[in-house]
Amino acid sequence: MKLPELKIGEKIAKVPIIQGGMAIRLSTARLAAAVANAGGIGLIAASGMSMDELRHEIRLARKLTSGVIGINAMVAARKFSDLVKTAISEGIDLVVAGAGFSRDMFGLGKESNTPIVPIVSSVKLAKISENLGATAVIVEGKEAGGHLGTDQSVKSLIPGIRQAVNIPVIAAGGAMSGYDIVDLIKLGADGVQMGTRFAASEESNAAPALKEFYLKARPEDVVVIQSPVGLPGRAVRNPFAEKIMNGISPIDKCDACLKKCKQNFCIIKALIRAQQGDVENGLVFTGEYIHKIEEILSVKEIFAQLLKEAEVTN
Repeated sequence: MKLPELKIGEKIAKVPIIQGGMAIRLSTARLAAAVANAGGIGLIAASGMSMDELRHEIRLARKLTSGVIGINAMVAARKFSDLVKTAISEGIDLVVAGAGFSRDMFGLGKESNTPIVPIVSSVKLAKISENLGATAVIVEGKEAGGHLGTDQSVKSLIPGIRQAVNIPVIAAGGAMSGYDIVDLIKLGADGVQMGTRFAASEESNAAPALKEFYLKARPEDVVVIQSPVGLPGRAVRNPFAEKIMNGISPIDKCDACLKKCKQNFCIIKALIRAQQGDVENGLVFTGEYIHKIEEILSVKEIFAQLLKEAEVTN
């Protein structure tokens, strides 16, 4: 199957793949630009960045590509609105919003005509998003990595949401191959978002130790923890995740980075430790099928593989 283009607002991606915005600092300019250069949509993970850092990353991405670049930000973060406004002021192509939902966020992109693309997990929220002005929705199933909004498979969610809305529907969760992409498009998706596969790419900003940790993960190593954000989160089992699951709260100074926090641990610091290579004491978010990744490839090689697999799928 020849994959279709993906149009979000006035922006068109030649390949219908959005790279997941993985925080903290896994998805930076280098990864986002590589995905955009390959024909997809690259996302910079804004959560946990200062405004100056976000400006730097957006400007660097613009130097590296003329393709489509967006940001991903957690609605649950106190600085969510500031991050979105900063990205819009830098001319970002679209804003993906996850880990929560806010009716106010759609107004942020209205004046500049910047597409706001919420991550949803139900027909109800998809319809509300469209009515409020969403340009597209990313439908995330239980297979996804990081914060989860449902216990339903993405394949069970897509058909109903496709029927309910008239805006582009992007499937997220579980897509690891070109065969998966074709299956989701046949179910009604206009494109897919892939995070885990790009976390384990050469251009990912993950430390080498974290990338090696990804390759060692087996199906039984994937667990669900309770995040301070107030949502469950899918992660790789390690000593840190074991503590969380056993109700032991690691001691971290709270920087009050979330609007509402369960305070069972500091998610920003935990994700930073993982990104920097501390796979014992960091939180390693992952999708359900991380065990399918067998080697670290460049983004260009990943796209070539995905397109080849899609082409031989009827």
